[in-house]
Amino acid sequence: MPSSRGAAFRKLCRWLHRDLSFFFAGMVLIYALSGLFMNHRNDIDPQYTVRRTEFRVADNLPGKEGMTRERVLELLRPLDEEENFTQFYFPQPGQLKVFLKGGSSLVVDVATGQAVYESVKPRPVIAPMVRLHFNPGGWWTWFADAFSVCLILITLTGLWMVKGPKGLWGRGGIELLVGILIPLCFLLF
Repeated sequence: MPSSRGAAFRKLCRWLHRDLSFFFAGMVLIYALSGLFMNHRNDIDPQYTVRRTEFRVADNLPGKEGMTRERVLELLRPLDEEENFTQFYFPQPGQLKVFLKGGSSLVVDVATGQAVYESVKPRPVIAPMVRLHFNPGGWWTWFADAFSVCLILITLTGLWMVKGPKGLWGRGGIELLVGILIPLCFLLF
């Protein structure tokens, strides 16, 4: 009788493990990929691509007193950014800085015409995944909490599915112990 109860329990564990794993596979991939990008954010910004372009515009542009919105929009036309204009100012004498929607900017030396355009755009696939990883709130919090609970269930059912030398009291137990010790070592040392 105990072995049939054990077999039924292992069968339940396999069922839960399999079905929850299939259901949450997409979430595991999203969290794994966004986690990789977040871990390497010093090498690659996971949220935005920043492109810096240097070029030359007309020299002898008007200074602070003579610069107008219309003149700034003319400077933005070759960049196709007129619609994104928000404001401009002169942080230093002779240096015009133009702010654009989304974080992009244009800096122009009005005496020489040297310009630096910095384009800031969200990464199309990676940025939304990272946003989910940071929890945007609302119903996502409930779904992410359910995912966390189910990851615990997937782990626990995985521990009990296999018996014998490959199970928890054999090789599986050693792997479990090593998997716990590695993060503990990082936390303690």
